[in-house]
Amino acid sequence: DTAEDIHSIDSCEYIWEAGVGFAHSPQPNYIHDLNRTELLKLLLTCFSEAMYLPPSSDSSNSNPWVQFFCSTENRHALPLFTSLLNVVCAYDPVGYGIPYNHLLFSDYREPLVEEAAQVLIVTLDYDSSTSSSPTVDGTTTGTAMDDVDPPGPDNLFVNYLSRIHREEDFQFILKGVARLLSNPLVQTYLPNSAKKIQFHQELLVLFWKLCDFNKKFLFFVLKSSDVLDILVPILYFLNDARADQSRVGLMHIGVFILLLLSGERNFGVRLNKPYSVRVPMDIPVFTGTHADLLIIVFHKIITSGHQRLQPLFDCLLTIVVNVSPYLKSLSMVAANKLLHLLEAFSTTWFLFSAVQNHHLVFFLLEVFNNIIQYQFDGNSNLVYAVIRKRNVFHQLANLPTDSQSIQKGLQRKKKTPEPISRTNSQDGISFSPLNTGIDKLTEKSQVSEDGTMRSLEPESSQPPPEGNPPSAVSDGGPWSGGRPRLSSASSSGQWTPTPDWVMSWKSKLPLQTIMRLLQVLVPQVEKICIDKGLTDESEILRFLQHGTLVGLLPVPHPILIRKYQANSGTAMWFRTYMWGVIYLRNVDPPIWYDTDVKLFEIQRV
Repeated sequence: DTAEDIHSIDSCEYIWEAGVGFAHSPQPNYIHDLNRTELLKLLLTCFSEAMYLPPSSDSSNSNPWVQFFCSTENRHALPLFTSLLNVVCAYDPVGYGIPYNHLLFSDYREPLVEEAAQVLIVTLDYDSSTSSSPTVDGTTTGTAMDDVDPPGPDNLFVNYLSRIHREEDFQFILKGVARLLSNPLVQTYLPNSAKKIQFHQELLVLFWKLCDFNKKFLFFVLKSSDVLDILVPILYFLNDARADQSRVGLMHIGVFILLLLSGERNFGVRLNKPYSVRVPMDIPVFTGTHADLLIIVFHKIITSGHQRLQPLFDCLLTIVVNVSPYLKSLSMVAANKLLHLLEAFSTTWFLFSAVQNHHLVFFLLEVFNNIIQYQFDGNSNLVYAVIRKRNVFHQLANLPTDSQSIQKGLQRKKKTPEPISRTNSQDGISFSPLNTGIDKLTEKSQVSEDGTMRSLEPESSQPPPEGNPPSAVSDGGPWSGGRPRLSSASSSGQWTPTPDWVMSWKSKLPLQTIMRLLQVLVPQVEKICIDKGLTDESEILRFLQHGTLVGLLPVPHPILIRKYQANSGTAMWFRTYMWGVIYLRNVDPPIWYDTDVKLFEIQRV
């Protein structure tokens, strides 16, 4: 109000909202909110050159506007960063909880929050896989988990984000992001009575950046069961988008965040918390834990999603493998879903029809082995399901490897109709595919007795197995494991399975633990059934609950965790996805419509 000299103003006194590093919440002023929103739209337009450059994995071409905005040349960088972050994390769309509130009063805060989230993720678009500068305070925490040091101070926004460390700041950010992500799931008794936000994709990118640039934040998230407040909305979005081809980007970022979280032991431990909040999802009813929910949703994605999700199967199963050693008690529903996946993936047709399909069977066997070896007590449902479906394991052990059987297996192809995709009348963005297999996306770590992790040498030194030419790569999407669509020919020529190729991986199938379990338990279960004339599951389950395999199983294998590894391909994918979302969400005014965008293709749906 007093005409102060603009150059002498301490802009840190004018941060827009209380939160990180600022305790005072200014009086709401809708004129200010409108002005800020307009200015942020203008900035975003200045920042948007990336849309007009073709996708390239070269991250050096950073935008001069963004560079200036996030550099020491911008005297207001710190208060701006803090304002953007706090405005997003402090926003509560439900307001005072009055039904239909949002229909009566125009909410000037929401457009501001949305633009703030978009400007924030654009300024944080920084390829962490290429940075190798020391931490800001010159120290290293030296844990096995600190793979990526925060980047140097050239991008101040990334720098500030990586330096947030106070517990209360982490709590404020996590609670804010979780509140907003959960908002579309809120069930109200009156139809349309609560406001539903639309910027969940921007929030997921922001959450990803927080975890990627600030490892202390990642560990804070995993320290308590608050991480489940992020998990449940992500599973909701994954389930909701699985049949909609225009939302394949949302599927990828959701799976990515879960892959990142699953690389930490605490995530698996947290999943054991009972799942009681009933979120509106079209999945089978079950009584169990968050682990059950995750497995049931993943099963649904794999069995009833669309074709373009195939490249994600590796990722989904890697997440299940990563958490499996810590799952104390799976429900019968989830146990059956896992066995159903094994059944589907171990048919001869599927195994022989593409060069990478057998990897899925290896992942599932690893899940069963982890649970049997490390969580046998408490998992009688899974053990029972394994016994019931024992023929699947016997068929795998006796998989034929002669040419004639391979050809016969390939002819058994089931005619599967393409699942119907729900089309929304909006523009879809089609992402140019990047071939990044799960092996490039993750790095194997072994968990030692004391719970610490050590990285294992990558296995890239081994020659590729015979019949696996490097050319057999598909167009499966950003992290396609190079697995062709469910067809026996890859895009670059005919690939055919040979007996040597089948032998090369069949001999490595980790079936010893399961075979030993079946050898010990099947005769005992059959005896009970004969002795007591039993057809009742509960009696068998009671027997299995009190059974033990101590001393009867092979020596437990070390736990292998596949941790997410950043690379330039994923960095480029994030950039493309982020600008695709911003393009679609900014329709008033439609700044970028009908311009010569090169970063992605626009498909009129």
